[in-house]
Amino acid sequence: MWRDIWWVAVHTLKNTFRKKSSLLVYVGLPIIGVIGSIMLYGSAGQQVLRVGIANEDGSAVIAADTAAYVSSLQHVKTTLLSREELKKKLASADLDSGLILEKGYSDSVAAGKPEGIAIQSVKGQTVTAYIKGMLNAYLDNTAAISRTAGGDRAAFDKLYADYRGGGFKLETQQVADTSLTKAMSVQSIGFLILFMMTAAVNLSEIILKSREDRTYYRILSSPISARSYVLANVLVNIAVMVVQVAVALVALRYVFGVDPGLPIAQLGGMLILFALVSVSLSLVIVAFSKNSAVSGAMSNLIITPSCLLAGCFFPISIMPDTIRKIGDFMPQRWVLQSIDELQTGDTSRIAINLAVLAAFALVFFLVAAYKFGRNNDTKTFV
Repeated sequence: MWRDIWWVAVHTLKNTFRKKSSLLVYVGLPIIGVIGSIMLYGSAGQQVLRVGIANEDGSAVIAADTAAYVSSLQHVKTTLLSREELKKKLASADLDSGLILEKGYSDSVAAGKPEGIAIQSVKGQTVTAYIKGMLNAYLDNTAAISRTAGGDRAAFDKLYADYRGGGFKLETQQVADTSLTKAMSVQSIGFLILFMMTAAVNLSEIILKSREDRTYYRILSSPISARSYVLANVLVNIAVMVVQVAVALVALRYVFGVDPGLPIAQLGGMLILFALVSVSLSLVIVAFSKNSAVSGAMSNLIITPSCLLAGCFFPISIMPDTIRKIGDFMPQRWVLQSIDELQTGDTSRIAINLAVLAAFALVFFLVAAYKFGRNNDTKTFV
């Protein structure tokens, strides 16, 4: 039996890779996916945030200090403008965000109830979140001084003057920002998952195509059984995907120098486990298809939408909660979630994630085996 399986597997590999275009499809696409992710994130470095400031509180000290504080933030370039000029520049996209300090702002801060401060942007919270977070920290410190003064403005002014003039010893140490490379590696794996699932269906479709051209029945007329033929196809499928995983990871880590944030062996092991899921799912698609055209249509309806819902193409964090919950039913999501957890050093749920992936593979294999066993379509392609 094993000799038959080996012979069919070798024969299938030779026929599949007889054309050089097959090498591009099965081996080149994972590398293209890595390059695409690098290009996608390569221009996503830290950008300078252009902020306009409209100070309508005159020469008040707190308002001036607030404007100076925003100007001192890293990756922020500020411009002092009037309110009308600020609105025009925001509308024309000359500014990313605007800060308005209304008259009476300084007095409200001194009273411990900051009012008259507004942040505007036509680009939404993705732009204003950084400024808002830093300002909240600044205003919290000022509010603490106000509470200490107990409503006494003279005491507040003295404490605030001491706060402004106080000397602080600050030591800084620069650390590497790995968030970009980690996100880049996750999206590279997302594209690899798509190519693995597509390759699995293409290779499993060989079963259908061999039925269409009658090769399947000629093989069955020999001592080779149908079970041996399908197992040989599974073996070919797994071998090709192991090569895909190896090529993609070597390209990612050693050719392009992207650190995925976890050991290559762990990442490769998870992807090989997912390869079993891909093969089993492809067998289900083939088992429920009468011909290769139906199989292609089913794979298009299943693979791309499920990868989209699982977060293979962009971070799942930007999706609505409902979509995230749907994504939890996709096996791809459990791979990406495991990678994310390993990147942050959280290994508490890895065993559960791997068990879920193994369960997906087992269920798909059982469904495919059941359907293959009940298929009686010898005359389908007569």
